Amino acid sequence: MNGLAEALWSFAVTQWVSRKSRPAFERWQARTLRRWLDRDLPLAPFYGKAPHHLGDLAVTDKALLMANFERFNIGGVSTRDAWAAASADGRLGDLTVGASTGTSGNRGLFVISEAEKYRWLGTILAKAAPDLLWRGMRVAVILPQNTGLYDSARRSRRIELRFFDLTLGPEHWRAALEDFAPTVIIAPPKMLRYFAATGFRPSPQRIFSAAETLDPVDRPVIEAFFRLPIDQIYMATEGLFAVTCRQGGLHLAEDSVFFEFEPAGDGLVTPLVTTFRRQTQIMARYRMNDLLRLSEAPCRCGSPLRTVDEIVGRMDDVFRLASVDGPILLTPDILRNAVLKADRRIDDFRLIQTAPDAIELRLAPDLDDEAAAAAHHAVRALLTARKSAAAVALLRVPLPLETARKLRRVECRVAP
Repeated sequence: MNGLAEALWSFAVTQWVSRKSRPAFERWQARTLRRWLDRDLPLAPFYGKAPHHLGDLAVTDKALLMANFERFNIGGVSTRDAWAAASADGRLGDLTVGASTGTSGNRGLFVISEAEKYRWLGTILAKAAPDLLWRGMRVAVILPQNTGLYDSARRSRRIELRFFDLTLGPEHWRAALEDFAPTVIIAPPKMLRYFAATGFRPSPQRIFSAAETLDPVDRPVIEAFFRLPIDQIYMATEGLFAVTCRQGGLHLAEDSVFFEFEPAGDGLVTPLVTTFRRQTQIMARYRMNDLLRLSEAPCRCGSPLRTVDEIVGRMDDVFRLASVDGPILLTPDILRNAVLKADRRIDDFRLIQTAPDAIELRLAPDLDDEAAAAAHHAVRALLTARKSAAAVALLRVPLPLETARKLRRVECRVAP
């Protein structure tokens, strides 16, 4: 099957399964997953044979994958060759190699075939912009690096795609982006918010937040500026995991990923993912580092795919503190809400755990002193309620746009 046929087939399958009932979808998913376990998973040396049940497989993670990278891909691509390719043009024979930006300082690799690139293209178009596909679209992708996934889109006559390197800063490509006049923008929320703050005036038909957590404080600013609802593409090195539908539901990509969920406390879960439509790099029961809050009700769009209420953050950024009752965990959403609810004038901050018993609250110098004091008090009150004696230092420092690293308003810099 050539690239275009692969994309069209993936587009059609994605649309078709989205119209099934939940029971019918689960039967289709079970058959597809079983076929992948029998046919594709055994080709990776790490596995070698098909399991009786998915649950018979051990849970994997990034550390295990990177330590045994050549055993998780069917071509035996080594980490040395993969890093070399990722640092060059991303090509390794017929394969495309890419790397994550390494939010927590631990970069990951992926390797995919040409067929898988077009399969990804068909899937994401079916989810994100099926109506725009027939009319054509100009897509601006503003991300820290071009992973090679977007090459397939550039070969489509219906899509004009341009990549803008976030790490260079908007001053290097603002004029080019304005001239391009994109109909779709995919960018981190901090960049979309920067457009609002600087009076940048693109007129897209859809905007997608990607690559970073969309904090509740950013959504109203971005939507008011663009006069559009902001949608999300939840994607990582490990695959495409969720896309917002036209009714605003953030749907898990259960048509290509089987999700298991581990409880993380406070109603949050951490996903284990099995990517059953990837055939080059095998990922089964892979533990993600993300914290999700799942929706309880189905989406009004009628899709059988489950939805996520919120991508809260990362397990790396959970604050681990001592208390009189023993160790406690504070998740990013609890910490973020404590700051933002202290005073409505607060629209940006950084809360950083710098030591096992020390936290920094960073607020802009031009924020009213009363609001800053309220936020400082709110964080200390939260710790007191949890019986922790960790110190909270208030710093009044600039909070500039950082294009070289992901925005993490709540960040733990203490090794687990």
